[in-house]
Amino acid sequence: MKRRQGWLFFIIFLLTLSVYLLLNYPLELGLDLKGGSQLTLQIIKKEGKVTKDELEAVNSVIDRRINNLGVSESNLQTLGGDQLILELPGEQNPLVASRVLGKTALLEFRTQKVGTSTDLRRLQLQRLNINELIKKYSSIEKSQYGDDFLKIIQDNLNETEQELNFSATSKDLYGKLIEIKKYIDNEISNLFIKTDLSGKDLINAGRRQEQTNNNWEVLLTFSNSGGDKFAEITKSIAGTDQLLSIILDGESISEASVGAQFANTGITGGSATISGNFSAENARELEVQLKGGSLPLPIEIVETNTIGALLGSNNILKSLYAAISGLIFVGLFMIYNYRILGFVSVLSLILYGFFNLALYSLIPVTLTLPGISGLILSIGMAVDANILIFERIREELLDGNTLTRSIDSGFQRANSSIVDGHITTLLSCFVLFLLGTNFVKGFAATLGIGVLISLFTSLNCSKTILRFFITYQSLRQKNLYLPRNNFSN
Repeated sequence: MKRRQGWLFFIIFLLTLSVYLLLNYPLELGLDLKGGSQLTLQIIKKEGKVTKDELEAVNSVIDRRINNLGVSESNLQTLGGDQLILELPGEQNPLVASRVLGKTALLEFRTQKVGTSTDLRRLQLQRLNINELIKKYSSIEKSQYGDDFLKIIQDNLNETEQELNFSATSKDLYGKLIEIKKYIDNEISNLFIKTDLSGKDLINAGRRQEQTNNNWEVLLTFSNSGGDKFAEITKSIAGTDQLLSIILDGESISEASVGAQFANTGITGGSATISGNFSAENARELEVQLKGGSLPLPIEIVETNTIGALLGSNNILKSLYAAISGLIFVGLFMIYNYRILGFVSVLSLILYGFFNLALYSLIPVTLTLPGISGLILSIGMAVDANILIFERIREELLDGNTLTRSIDSGFQRANSSIVDGHITTLLSCFVLFLLGTNFVKGFAATLGIGVLISLFTSLNCSKTILRFFITYQSLRQKNLYLPRNNFSN
């Protein structure tokens, strides 16, 4: 008795948790249901044509970056021999993705040239001033970009920026500031010497918030050989006035000294930290670029478009109505044909739907029309499992067994058939997910998740609800569980 009550409370807890997840983590819709962004990417090669291997390598890196961005069900396809078409579901601002995808993400570690400390300090101060100006730019409304604000910037410029013939207007202000910052970062990079440690020696990247302030830092993990290289490099400059610079795409993003305590062994452990006064968004972008790897060839985003739902709102509503209507008819059929057992199956299917959708929102799974078809198909399998169990229960009742014993025996006898059927479907889902395209993978993922939850709801939830019902004397009459032409039995 206590065990049955425990299962009932556990199911109620899962239902409550599912409702909470659905309210707080909305479902992600795919490109065909929600729309998104489309980017045309041009691969740039100075000499010769882009080879098939180079095209596949660029495709692979971009695919990894998209996955790290948290964009699933994206569509990436080649266009000719040197272009790619990328479609991102739900992303209405193409610039968010273009900042990450458009960078080569070539990571280098360099040591400072001897005798450049004065020049480095001057450039670092200029970079600090420009960063402050960029922050000021970001904190005011565009309507306030008047002559007064432009004059403040002019007055704060150093000689290096003046050399760029700065003459910004309110329209191109931000772009000019970024141009100046890039120029200073390149000048700083030229004060450092390349080493043989690069992004190729990375095996992972992460991020965390610094404990002393609100800035974020990026964590690097090297391979075994990369860890050895990092130890040797830090050993060579430990205790000196030379700094170690981390260069990304030719721009210095961090310069750090190495303490004298590392003069004998260098910094060991195979990891490093990039601290560059990053915001959470900047740290995330850098993490994605580094985890995705550096592009073998640079790319340029030549066209960006915001696209609407491919199926159209009318088709989406028709698909939704069809799915709901089908489920209602299945429920009515189950209740008419199986009576109390059918009502139990409907309750079990409702639980199944909540559990399924909650898991989709938690993972998250991006729902496309193929994904919804996988969900509906898995619901059909859940009903099929209940039918197997209920037919076994009826057989036991017709043989003269008690209601309680018939329920236990029905679930036990149907168990092996249900498990075998679900396992074969899971194997099919695995193959589809492994070998299929993005949209086929969406179908396989939703169907696979649905099959696993179906096992739980059909074998546990249905049994728990049914055992709860028969605790009421009015629901223990056999004629409520037998076919209508067997009431006399």
